[in-house]
Amino acid sequence: MPRGSQPQEQGWSLTELLVVLAIVGIIAALAVPSYQTLAARVQAGSVTVEIASELRFARQLAMARRERLRVLFDREGRTITLRRADAEGILHIYQYADKGVIVEEPSAGPELLFHPSGRSVTPTTIRVRDSQGRETTFTVSITGRVSVS
Repeated sequence: MPRGSQPQEQGWSLTELLVVLAIVGIIAALAVPSYQTLAARVQAGSVTVEIASELRFARQLAMARRERLRVLFDREGRTITLRRADAEGILHIYQYADKGVIVEEPSAGPELLFHPSGRSVTPTTIRVRDSQGRETTFTVSITGRVSVS
């Protein structure tokens, strides 16, 4: 260092740091709503796939056990219960209360019945609505096949 010169300070000024923080804050404020929308959409899609999986499981179990099985939709308790139709006993309960979605009552009523052949007693349509109001629909055909649309 030459004589008589002052050492140069290195770093950023407070103004520069505040400007960077303001820019980061604006970007974060713009990103949060789109993230919430994306999270709600993914959650509704996940629940739809899980419910479709539960119905497929019920159909496969009815065929494997060679007995009739009932699937009960409880909107108040936000659960789907798989039961034996001709005897006592709960086989499985799926809870979606903490998923942030609303599952509307199936078009054929709150109960689906699968025969040992895998057929459904009645065809039905079920709608799942997320917190943003978007709907996903899936159907159970008379043959018992479950399709998401």
